[in-house]
Amino acid sequence: MGLHRVLAPAGVLPQAAERLDASPVVGDDEVRVRVERLNLDAASFRQLSQAYGGDGDAVRAAVLEIIGRRGKMQNPVTGSGGMLLGTVDAVGPASPLGLAVGDRVATLVSLTLTPLAVHDGLRGWDGRGEQVPCDGHAILFARSVAAKLPADLEPELALAVLDVCGAPALVRRHKRGKVLVLGAAGKSGSLCLAAARGLETVGVVRDEAERRLLEGAGLATEVLVADARDAVGLAAAVGEPADVTVVCVDVPGCEHAAILATRPGGTVIFFSMATSFAAAALGAEGLAADVTMLIGNGYVPGHAEYAIGLLRSDSAVRDLFRARLGLRLADWAV
Repeated sequence: MGLHRVLAPAGVLPQAAERLDASPVVGDDEVRVRVERLNLDAASFRQLSQAYGGDGDAVRAAVLEIIGRRGKMQNPVTGSGGMLLGTVDAVGPASPLGLAVGDRVATLVSLTLTPLAVHDGLRGWDGRGEQVPCDGHAILFARSVAAKLPADLEPELALAVLDVCGAPALVRRHKRGKVLVLGAAGKSGSLCLAAARGLETVGVVRDEAERRLLEGAGLATEVLVADARDAVGLAAAVGEPADVTVVCVDVPGCEHAAILATRPGGTVIFFSMATSFAAAALGAEGLAADVTMLIGNGYVPGHAEYAIGLLRSDSAVRDLFRARLGLRLADWAV
């Protein structure tokens, strides 16, 4: 579990630690990855970008400071991190992960618990996007999860999909009736809609540009432009409450809208690190809302394979991801 890497405070797991030991020396059950790219989670990147007024140099300096001070990437405001892509360059003799030197992998555990060191000062990153070119190293533990990169996918595309692969897997597990997705034009939102194919689906987006994008993809039965922070307004726009509501919005304050737009006995899946779980719990209580609320923890058995399968089989999802990443059609081969 990586307890031996915790420097402070004593007795906590790596995710809760203030500082980790990011030494490159590999333990018996550890794996070292030569890092090529970080993928900051959306909530963390948005917070940093807003905090520094979109100044890329300042954002880059802030990320470097966090990693250098904590031995991992964990935004102190959002508490979230992201994941990474790289090549395995050392494997301990007792590692159970099934990885070998030379394997290109994406980690499916958070950067908030992954020992990480940066060697290049992030000089290849302009601080203006979630994906961060990087030269460094990271350590995986015996209970870490990593996926070998598919050979037929652009690395940037694979990283973007694997970053949110837990979301569609959770929707597949719980989907029924009417499915409402808040933040439907984003990475996790579009995959959730693809996972709910065949059901009545409503995608909520923030503006007309995203509405046109999502309607063109044909992923949702209905697309609404609405403020997911406006509980009463969103519920009115949705009309008949949803059986399952998925929150993929990377801004805080969407908890009450999700609860109010979900029918009694329904399910709300919070897959955003901007979620306040106190606000969700107390809001449901205050609304006398009998809904089951799930924390999208990002791990479901088989989630990576399922998300990659959706990308391969659904051209609408591929087009949305290409548009988000700025990839040309020729950059992606089926």
